[in-house]
Amino acid sequence: MKYTEEHEWLDIDEDGIVTVGITVHAAEQLGDVVFVELPDAPKTVSKDDEVVVIESVKAASDILAPIDGEIVEVNETIVDDPSKVNDDPEGDAWFFKMQIEDASVLDDFMDEAAYKKFIA
Repeated sequence: MKYTEEHEWLDIDEDGIVTVGITVHAAEQLGDVVFVELPDAPKTVSKDDEVVVIESVKAASDILAPIDGEIVEVNETIVDDPSKVNDDPEGDAWFFKMQIEDASVLDDFMDEAAYKKFIA
């Protein structure tokens, strides 16, 4: 997995599909998540486009597209039950999946050790 400075995680599979979610650290900072709005899929996005709205008891935040690509799937289960984001942020509570052209763009992101140092 790779990590962004915006506390998102990215996991790429062998088909070039990148699953995107928020980290445990981000979920803890947000507090209890009460609302998630996901984009329609398919949707072409550019890096830093606002693609997800997430609201918690503490704040509202936007999740940005970490890379250019096409959102090919969204996780409707977190819309129906936003608390899943707090329960399993780096697992079943992923936000969306993207098809990307060039997996080498992920080399620009942090690995787990670098991310842990970043949030320390």
